[in-house]
Amino acid sequence: MDNLLQMSAKELSRLEVVQRLTQKRMSQTEAGRILHLSTRQIKRLLKRYRQDGAAGLVSKHRGRKANNRLSEEVKRKALNLLKTKYQGFGPTLAHEKLVEKDKLKYLNCQSQMTILEPRVDFDQKSQTYTIWKMLE
Repeated sequence: MDNLLQMSAKELSRLEVVQRLTQKRMSQTEAGRILHLSTRQIKRLLKRYRQDGAAGLVSKHRGRKANNRLSEEVKRKALNLLKTKYQGFGPTLAHEKLVEKDKLKYLNCQSQMTILEPRVDFDQKSQTYTIWKMLE
C-alpha cells in the first residue's frame, strides 16, 4: 500500500459507480443518471479509470491555484481601503465603492469580497454570533 489517494465524497461515489460499470453490474445510462452526467462523460470516466485506475478519477485541478483569484496587489489595495476609507461598510456597499470610486475593476464579484471583509453570522439554533476574521 504505497500509494494512498485522497478523494472527495463525489470522487468516491464516482469510483463506486465506475467499478460497478467495469463489473457489468450497471449500464452507462444508469451510471449517468446516478452521477448526473451524460453517457459521453461516463465513457470518458471509464476510459480514465481503465488507464490510471482510481487515480484517474481524482480531480487534476487539486492543489492548483484558481484561475480567477485576485492578484496580491489588488487584494492588498482593497484591504487597505476597507480598513481605512470604508471601515464598517457591508460587503455589497464596500464592493460598489471599491469598483466605482477607487476603480478596482478586477474586483469583479461579491464572493471575492468575503475574502477581504470580516463577516458576522448569526446561528439561530444556539443564538450565537460567529465572527469570521479577515484573511490576510
